[in-house]
Amino acid sequence: MMENSPEVVIVGAGPAGCTLAALLAQRGIACVVFDDDKRPSLLVGESLIPGVVPVFRQLGIEERVAAMSTRKPGASFFVTDDGPRIHFSFKNVEGHLPPYSYNTPRPELDNLLRVRAEELGARFVHARATLEPSVENGQPTLRLSADSLAKAGLPPDAKPLLVDASGRARTFARSMNIPAVRGERDDIAYFAHFEDFDHDEVEPGQVIISVLRAGWSWRIPLPGRLSVGIVVNKAHAPTLGATAEERLENAIRQEPILAAKGSRARRVSPVMTYTNYQLLSQQGHGPGWVLLGDAYGFVDPMLSPGLFMSLEGARQLDECVFSKGTQILHNPAALARALDRYSRRIVEWHQAWTDLVRYFYDGRIFQIHLAGKNLAMKPSPFNIASVMERHSTFHIASMASGGYTRSGYSRSLMKMLSKYLVWQVPAAENFAVRNAWHPPLRAAA
Repeated sequence: MMENSPEVVIVGAGPAGCTLAALLAQRGIACVVFDDDKRPSLLVGESLIPGVVPVFRQLGIEERVAAMSTRKPGASFFVTDDGPRIHFSFKNVEGHLPPYSYNTPRPELDNLLRVRAEELGARFVHARATLEPSVENGQPTLRLSADSLAKAGLPPDAKPLLVDASGRARTFARSMNIPAVRGERDDIAYFAHFEDFDHDEVEPGQVIISVLRAGWSWRIPLPGRLSVGIVVNKAHAPTLGATAEERLENAIRQEPILAAKGSRARRVSPVMTYTNYQLLSQQGHGPGWVLLGDAYGFVDPMLSPGLFMSLEGARQLDECVFSKGTQILHNPAALARALDRYSRRIVEWHQAWTDLVRYFYDGRIFQIHLAGKNLAMKPSPFNIASVMERHSTFHIASMASGGYTRSGYSRSLMKMLSKYLVWQVPAAENFAVRNAWHPPLRAAA
């Protein structure tokens, strides 16, 4: 049975906040989630990686996720319309992760996570939490207003642990002027759902990421429709048109790799715009508060890590802080150490994803792929070359799946391959994501 008085208050009812609420409820820890009931019609993050599936299983919702989703067997990466293509199958990660994932309509998935948290016993307050600045031990902090404390069922002098799960609104960081580190890219995305948009998938459900003449695009098969998006540099976006609709539709018409596939397509949703794809707050917690999910930071969407990071962040916070109950909340020193441990893990995750995504943006991943194919075709004693090629493919797929992303060995292997394996293949710049169109440096092999 849960305690009557919640000691944890979560601000925001997105995937991160609802997953944490569900995990706490499974432990019998009372919490309150403030939900402002704002629901966008479309959300970035429809393509999931295998690393989310264990969390779905932990929450007991995988069957319900599967019922609303398209099963995702892997992801493919194309360089323009005539360049190299890489096909990653999640079968490569079987043994340490499920060999599949899902492409899921995000509003429906977000709602399922909220429903599951309620089923497990988490309590939701349908209101916006109001916060007041305060100072504790010389450090800035926040407290719930008297009105919000009352709505949460807490006495006026209560000091629950406040969790910011407000997403990109970054409510706590903005309120306390916490600085953030921005990523090296300055991109903007436009996407919508289409019917009759042809999809040259390797297998049903396979996601395709394409390097365009300027920027890159995604194609994500969903039940009955295809999610199509482009990501371009902000300086290039105005050359595609004045509105989001013009920019997406003109990019589809102008990019050869999309034009033929979209010739019969009919858009069946509004065009959505997303910006600020790489950001991490410089401080993840303080006296009585902690950041979670996108409120802490968000990763470039190239490899679809966004929802994984929200769920993994909730899992890490639960494991670091609440695995031994709520006693730690009454021991400030122990709580600070636990939150330090949580913050270090989140920063490590962000750094690892950023490093991996960079291999795709600067073209090195295609160099490694082509060099591996060349190596596998060469005769070698005991078929060593083929074994090396399979080994590298396994680690790249495992990193992109959320399994070995932080692995020191896997990351070192990638560095070694990009430095010593890539002879007799075109320069990485031939395959890089460019901010504006210009002819390739050399013909791709």
